[in-house]
Amino acid sequence: MDTFLQQLNGNQREAVLYSEGPSLVIAGAGSGKTRVLTYKIAYLLKQGISPYNILALTFTNKAAREMKSRIAAIVDEDAARRLWMGTFHSIFARILRREADRFDYRSDFTIYDAQDSQNLIRAIIKEKALDNKIYTPSIVQARISRVKNVLITPEIYAKDMELIAEDRYYKRDRIYEIYAAYWSRCRTSNVLDFDDLLLYTYLLFKKNTDVLNRYRNQFRFILVDEYQDTNSVQHEIVGLLAAEHHRVCVVGDDAQSIYSFRGANIGNILNFQKTYPESRLFKLEQNYRSTKNIVEAANSLIKNNKEQISKTVFSENETGEKIHVISAYSDYEEGYNVASRIAEMRMHRQYDYQDFAILYRTNAQSRIFEEALRKINIPYRIYGGLSFYQRKEVKDVIAYMRLVVNPNDEEAFKRIVNFPARGIGDTTVGKIISAAGLHGVSLWPVLSRPLEYQLNINAGTAAKLEKFRLMIEQFINDNLTQNAHELGREIIGKTGLASDLYNDKTPEGLSRVQNIEELGNSLYSFVTSRLEEGRPDYKLGDFLAEVSLLTDQDTDKDEPSGRVTMMTVHAAKGLEFKNVFVVGMEENLFPAERSKNSPQAIEEERRLFYVAITRAKENVTLSYAKTRFLHSRSVSCTHSRFLNDIDAGYLRFPGDAGFERISQTVPESSLYLNPRKLLRLEEEKSVSTKHQSIGDLSIGEAVFHERFGKGIITELTGEKENAKATVEFENFGKKQMLLKFAKFKVIGN
Repeated sequence: MDTFLQQLNGNQREAVLYSEGPSLVIAGAGSGKTRVLTYKIAYLLKQGISPYNILALTFTNKAAREMKSRIAAIVDEDAARRLWMGTFHSIFARILRREADRFDYRSDFTIYDAQDSQNLIRAIIKEKALDNKIYTPSIVQARISRVKNVLITPEIYAKDMELIAEDRYYKRDRIYEIYAAYWSRCRTSNVLDFDDLLLYTYLLFKKNTDVLNRYRNQFRFILVDEYQDTNSVQHEIVGLLAAEHHRVCVVGDDAQSIYSFRGANIGNILNFQKTYPESRLFKLEQNYRSTKNIVEAANSLIKNNKEQISKTVFSENETGEKIHVISAYSDYEEGYNVASRIAEMRMHRQYDYQDFAILYRTNAQSRIFEEALRKINIPYRIYGGLSFYQRKEVKDVIAYMRLVVNPNDEEAFKRIVNFPARGIGDTTVGKIISAAGLHGVSLWPVLSRPLEYQLNINAGTAAKLEKFRLMIEQFINDNLTQNAHELGREIIGKTGLASDLYNDKTPEGLSRVQNIEELGNSLYSFVTSRLEEGRPDYKLGDFLAEVSLLTDQDTDKDEPSGRVTMMTVHAAKGLEFKNVFVVGMEENLFPAERSKNSPQAIEEERRLFYVAITRAKENVTLSYAKTRFLHSRSVSCTHSRFLNDIDAGYLRFPGDAGFERISQTVPESSLYLNPRKLLRLEEEKSVSTKHQSIGDLSIGEAVFHERFGKGIITELTGEKENAKATVEFENFGKKQMLLKFAKFKVIGN
């Protein structure tokens, strides 16, 4: 037996050695899926199969590069280099260039990315004089992408009464015209988009039997990674190529199918054995990544799904700790609970920062955790996305705010003068910039006094600029009397940014809306905390001064000890960390609200949670808040149904035996949930000789604050409008609050 095969366990080896027909390899989390796929290709090469005859399809270029590197180490570099291995899109683009004349393209066609496609669609919508608020380019693009991925061409679309009726319901009954025009313009321009690379490959094979047969004969062995993530057209192409020899091996895990919003069809892997009745099933069930408790907790969760291929994942690693479940009074407190627990685990268990990951369901959740980590100087990175205040939709709003606070801010002006679109084009902006440069002033004076600066524009353009100026000047005037939250909400509403985003119902659009709403929550928290503390710095300029610290590029430098990783669960797939925090475990957040009326969607959300848990090697902490700020108000939350899905024997809650603080010595700077501290305060309260009171409040009374949780009043000072209470909070230390603004209630002595 070859030496490299001895590195495999029994099930892995069986999957590698079988090559007589179709095979399905179900690979549980952490079970060595990549190794099996890599070694199977290496084994075929060792058996004398030519690299030319092997087709290996992956979902990322990184995966393909890593597998080729491993194969080269086992066989030789030349063989690895000559493999037909790569992503679906890269392999199919290679085939299409070879066969371009078969579908009336030139082999030097270019490929549009998503932004290119959207720009062309926008131009077509404009040419057809359609309302771009109804026919939003991103919505139209998503629709076209979706139908391409289920093999629908413009000709088919125009005859599909169900599709037309659906478009009519949403008052977009001319999408089929846009699709036809888009298809035609791409052909005229010798352009394909990413979806075309799949669709045209399918059409090429279906319409040209000789071409299909040539590739069938070439690709005698077909291997597909992450098969649970394939869409309909990918599944069909693999089926066409393997239809005669049936030597196709697909590897994946139905329990990790989480990309239906991208068109992935879990039915492809669930029905593989029906498609190929003679196929062999191999199960990789040993998890080499996680502790026994983590693996068994994940098993108890996923068994609640009905649509799945049965398997029992096990671990021979140490038992490990139970999964900790912590609750917080508010999302604000949740952030500090998590940040403080990371600090304590690092201090007392010698973990590095890079050993921690915070996983959340939506990008908008990152803000609170960013702020909490920064408060106690924990370095972090946002993986697979931008820092909250660096996201485009957030930066657009911030740019308006910057221009209100400082009308001479040139970059803010250029960013938003025509966003959302108001008919002020690049030519006009260029003229403003030229006039400003000529007279040595910023752009705002030119906008305000165009005649004085000889701005060469027509009456229509002048009117548009004047309308924009009046809007900004109204915001400037309102800034004199309104706080940051009030004015921020006004800016979001009156600029058209909100309506522009709310019309986009794609997953990306919904994410942008959530980020804008989270920005509103940030403004609200900023103002209320300032008012409660009796501080005067609650205006827009004060908010921007604070935000500018969060976006300072100097804070993003690498540090020797690494950084905590923050990301959505979707972005975490395929990664692993020693310690994982899954946050926001609440109904309508995880699972997402839009999934609650669909059993299939709930099952995918459960699979997503399964992915989150199985990223961890040693420790998992699940966190949820009892209240969360949404739409600038505190909303009561209930914990996620998924917490009930996990066998309670694998969970540990605060108060359970063994759920102890990592250190018995609690530093005053600690922000983690500390029941002992509240008990100490209660004792101090009972022996206190102070009896000063204001109104219904007295020293020593326990209060509950919607963001800071429980606390004890330790001091009352001031008179009437200036009356203040000093409260020692359980988790956040002392805070002095102006009573007329304080948002707490007395809960007893």
